[in-house]
Amino acid sequence: QYVQAYTIQTGQIPLQRGSPLLQFLLSHCAPDQWHAGHSDWFLGAGDADQCDGYHVWAVHHGYRRPRETLDDEVEVKCSLENNRFILCDCEKGRGIPLKRATFCPFKYLSVAEAAAIPLDVQSRGVDVGVAILLQSANQKVLLTRRAASLRIFPNVWVPPGGHVELDERLLDAGLRELREETGLKLDPGDVSAQLLGLWESVFPPMLSRGMPQRHHVVTYMLLNTSLTHQQLQASLHPKPAEVSGCLWVDASLVKAIVSAVDGEEGSVTPLEGLAPTISVSEVSPEGGLSESILPLSVLCNRAPNSGEDVERVSTGTKYALELWLKNLEGQGTRC
Repeated sequence: QYVQAYTIQTGQIPLQRGSPLLQFLLSHCAPDQWHAGHSDWFLGAGDADQCDGYHVWAVHHGYRRPRETLDDEVEVKCSLENNRFILCDCEKGRGIPLKRATFCPFKYLSVAEAAAIPLDVQSRGVDVGVAILLQSANQKVLLTRRAASLRIFPNVWVPPGGHVELDERLLDAGLRELREETGLKLDPGDVSAQLLGLWESVFPPMLSRGMPQRHHVVTYMLLNTSLTHQQLQASLHPKPAEVSGCLWVDASLVKAIVSAVDGEEGSVTPLEGLAPTISVSEVSPEGGLSESILPLSVLCNRAPNSGEDVERVSTGTKYALELWLKNLEGQGTRC
């Protein structure tokens, strides 16, 4: 069992008629679906029923803008309490960003499409994941390529991470996933941690590629270490069942990656000064590492609108890397 996400009134700032978070949630389903009670973005049992009242009230009063005019990013407060990841509204400038893709499937689901989603998928709720942006002392971040055999986002570049298990703290879950996937063993005292932002992740990521099968809210956590990426690389022992490649990216490479905005058209112009290829560590079936060359263009691939996915950096990862760049700039680091 994993931790799941909820939106509730916490006694701080409730979900009210003008709430950006409420509008974000309402945009996921057509009004009829709220009465069905199975398609609410964060609804579950218990306290979440109170949030359902706010949703239905807002729909009945006609407070619903067209999906294309809705923002895809809101600011929230979050906390992990009693195995529930709780989101609530906050005053502007006092929370963290929660974002989704412009093409998020739950933003465009029709009533008929939502009704066709299998009950076992509907009943899963929204799982909570944590992804670790491990920053070395020389300001590089570790990305891993998901194994081709994985059912969800195979062959896609992401930070190490996974589900938050029951009775875990976010940092503990992130360090556990980092250890399980890469072999890197770091203690909480070895790092300084910072929550960068939240991402709504759906698989498949677009309705044109199939109906939703998995739904997560991913917490992107930045971990700063006193070790260089060369020192960390020497301790890498990836799990081949989950990871097929490893890569350390710096700010200049990240700028090129995030310039390829998913959902937009047109060619991507590589930034000046970057080599056309980069060195990555390939993971053998036995877990060994070997150097390989990867075209930079692969990391600048966009999520395809239809058909099979391609090797690329995930949309959520691009978002997290943008937040990382902003964090570097906020520290006065040239990037």
